[in-house]
Amino acid sequence: MGLFLLWLFFSIGILIQVIYLIIIFGRIAFYKPNKGKPDPQKEEGVTVLISAHNEFQNLKTLIPRLFEQDYPNFDVMIVNDRSTDRTKRFLEEMMSIYPRLRSVTIKYTPSHVTSKKFAITLGIKVSKNDIILLTDADCVPNSDQWVRKMTAPVRQEGKTFAIGFSGYENVNGFLNNWIQFETLMTALYYMSFGLWKAPFMGVGRNLCYRKNFFMEVKAFKGFWHINGGDDDLFVNQYATGKNTAIVLDPEANTTSKPKNTYKEYLVQKKRHLHAGKYYRPGDKQKIGFFSFSHALFWLAGIGLLFYFGIDQSWEQFLIVFGIILLRSVIVVSIFASASKKIQGTQLLKYTWIHDFLYLGYFWVLGTISHQAKDIQWK
Repeated sequence: MGLFLLWLFFSIGILIQVIYLIIIFGRIAFYKPNKGKPDPQKEEGVTVLISAHNEFQNLKTLIPRLFEQDYPNFDVMIVNDRSTDRTKRFLEEMMSIYPRLRSVTIKYTPSHVTSKKFAITLGIKVSKNDIILLTDADCVPNSDQWVRKMTAPVRQEGKTFAIGFSGYENVNGFLNNWIQFETLMTALYYMSFGLWKAPFMGVGRNLCYRKNFFMEVKAFKGFWHINGGDDDLFVNQYATGKNTAIVLDPEANTTSKPKNTYKEYLVQKKRHLHAGKYYRPGDKQKIGFFSFSHALFWLAGIGLLFYFGIDQSWEQFLIVFGIILLRSVIVVSIFASASKKIQGTQLLKYTWIHDFLYLGYFWVLGTISHQAKDIQWK
């Protein structure tokens, strides 16, 4: 009976994993970009919006890079959110150099709302343009085409949301290798389902939508009190297959500075995963089915290997080992191809090891984040 259950769980895990890896994630891995030409008559005004809390050092790098963008009709709004460093003085200096740079300062946040949602809402209210393109202060655009390409679906196709990718700088060390893998894994979730006309999240480091829609639906209504979710919860609540586009182009990406310590990284991921418990039930299942089948595959597979190894049934042992090896080859291939399509590079290290470690990461950290009650932004 025990052996039968192990085979049953292993088989269910294999079936669901194949569906996700080949069919769902394969939508990105085998993606062919649309070569349509941009319409020069639709260069509608864009406001790039950044919420900054004590980000003086990062803004020194970001602001000049923003004004290198090859797009004629955009401005930049920096919301100075209760900063105690040199941010305010620096922004005043920069506004004298860059006429299209604007700033608003927040001195306090009302007690009933979370700080970042309040900062974003204020920035959107005072923005000049209807198209809002969001990123973070520690991000930089990957090319001078970022504004043009990220806003194209909203400007030219009538979409409400355009969801892009934001990666992290490559540095040496196992932590950064893991960050690269986990970031790509998350992108495979939300970008794949987005391409299948079932979007459920986006990242605020690279997200575009219309101001009028944001104000009309009172975007953060119902989750003002939740720390985090200013990006993915908004998208989760209002994005549909008809009003949302996925921007899959390395030139439309942004790159962030990665965390340098495990403690900082875990705090960041707890905040990100915490918002996930407020997703719609069907969207939780999109992640849950993969993670559940992933656990079934590995746990049942390891169980079968131990069973056949102890029983010295080497033929059966080799069959199970071969299936595990074949899936690992598929995982590495799909991730390498998806990385090429999303980031323009295939440089992923230790993918099969990270795939196994993802088992503990998702279930342990996910459970802790789901039960957490108070996770702060800054």
